[in-house]
Amino acid sequence: MLQLRDLPDKSVLDKFSGRYPEADVSAVSVFLHLLRVATDLSAALDNCLSRHGLLQGRWWVLILLMREKNGISTPSALADRAGVSRATMTGLIDGLERNGLIARLFDTDDRRRVSIQLTAAGQAKLDEVMPDYYTRLRLCMESVTEAERDALSGILLKLDAGISTFTAAAGEGVDIHAAYRSDDQSSASFSST
Repeated sequence: MLQLRDLPDKSVLDKFSGRYPEADVSAVSVFLHLLRVATDLSAALDNCLSRHGLLQGRWWVLILLMREKNGISTPSALADRAGVSRATMTGLIDGLERNGLIARLFDTDDRRRVSIQLTAAGQAKLDEVMPDYYTRLRLCMESVTEAERDALSGILLKLDAGISTFTAAAGEGVDIHAAYRSDDQSSASFSST
């Protein structure tokens, strides 16, 4: 993944908006900054987990299993909850099984049906990782007040709700040019219903 280290300043964004009138300079600036911070946070999480011999994908599978009653789930349910393909989940499960952190439980009546169980070693790995993770997360977030966290959560929910307009293809019922049909483009704003 490309990690843009040199974020454009307002003069650069103004140059682009001169050529592309659809560009909302402040929206682009905040969007790029958010992408940058998200990338940096993901890299920091990778660094934390690698100290414990884990990658994010495998860690998430262990977390998802720990959330389940008896630490058991199906590969398809894990894939759905993790937002990955079933093939990707199979690869994650294979690696965790090799390390003894999960076990495959085959149905006695139909060996094609399989469940995944968090093992004692998997729980021990989480017990090793989670205090370090929570300490680092607390330190990362300590300069952000509770009120700011609440405000940020609200903003992130709004952004999440707008993702469908960003990813929509032409003809999917989202009119991405509606905001620019007024006579005064500078006062137009995009809003979703």
